[in-house]
Amino acid sequence: MKKVLILVNHDVVIYNFRKELVERLLKDGFEVVISSPYGERIDELVNMGCKYIEATISRHGTNILEEVKLINYYKKTIKNIKPDVVLSYTIKPNIYGGMVCKSLNVPYIANITGLGTAVEKVGILQKISIILYKFAFKKINRVFFQNTENMQFFIDNNIMNDKHRLVPGSGVNLNHFIPLPYPNDNTVEFVFISRIMKEKGIDQYLEAAEYIREKYPNTRFHVCGFCEETYEERLKKLENEKVIIYHGMVRDVRDIIVKTHCTIHPTYYPEGLSNVLLESSASGRPIITTNRSGCREVVNNGVNGYIVEQQNTQELISKIEKFIKLTNKSKEQMGLAGRKKVEQEFDRQIVVDAYMDEINKIRSYVTVEINKEKSLM
Repeated sequence: MKKVLILVNHDVVIYNFRKELVERLLKDGFEVVISSPYGERIDELVNMGCKYIEATISRHGTNILEEVKLINYYKKTIKNIKPDVVLSYTIKPNIYGGMVCKSLNVPYIANITGLGTAVEKVGILQKISIILYKFAFKKINRVFFQNTENMQFFIDNNIMNDKHRLVPGSGVNLNHFIPLPYPNDNTVEFVFISRIMKEKGIDQYLEAAEYIREKYPNTRFHVCGFCEETYEERLKKLENEKVIIYHGMVRDVRDIIVKTHCTIHPTYYPEGLSNVLLESSASGRPIITTNRSGCREVVNNGVNGYIVEQQNTQELISKIEKFIKLTNKSKEQMGLAGRKKVEQEFDRQIVVDAYMDEINKIRSYVTVEINKEKSLM
């Protein structure tokens, strides 16, 4: 049977953003094995027909013994599974999975879902990462990139330049995220959907919320996502003061998007391509985000949203005020322009087709090589 092994650091990485690829692989007769730390979405993937092997990954850890354990785990897993191809996402699965695939001569496709802070910032960690990528990707079949800036970084550092391919992020499922009815103008409601951490621009969002709420009492500022410990007290305080409404982790973001007029994503984190922006745009919501790779690609400034400079609270406030002053009909039209943009440029089917194209190329090549060997016997 044809086998695909998928290496990830979180179950959501597969279920929320690659479920359609998994469905296509299963439909085409592949056995799909997922290696990931356990999470609530794993059971749903198993119910779909996937097999599951539990992995232990410290996403930000640098303990050398833990890293060696992960490499050995990948080696054991790949030897046991004997996959036709390995797919990987995020930094550690990409690098360590690549090292093992290289040593075992197993076909391998990686996806750069963002460089990460350690790689983006100039310094010793960046140098080490470049060396590791060069080593891990030496025999790689294809590297998918979600934005041109990330791809350019690999080109500039001469990392497997002949294996690059650009895809529109993870794409967005246009049947799942459909245009939602636009709310009336009794209130103007904004939402921040992300992990609540400094680099995602939460400080700028909260500062803007404090200013705008005082000046425009009919506004509402929602916050959704896992809260890092650093921000727990601040969120509680602002919620008690009725500056924000904190929803915690939300299983289905459509339940929040349907109530809101605009999604604000003031990140300065090294994104691949923001799924928050794609899902909000697909749902017919205007977006306000930062002028950085992974975000600006989703915005035609002034058409389906606004772009602001990173870490600039004053500019964010200015754009929020500009949005508030639009008629409700104009806001709705912005949202529909966003829907049109994602339909044309970011349909998830584009990403699924790109993967199937590369997987079929690998299988065709392997078949040719096997036939060559047989003819020589």
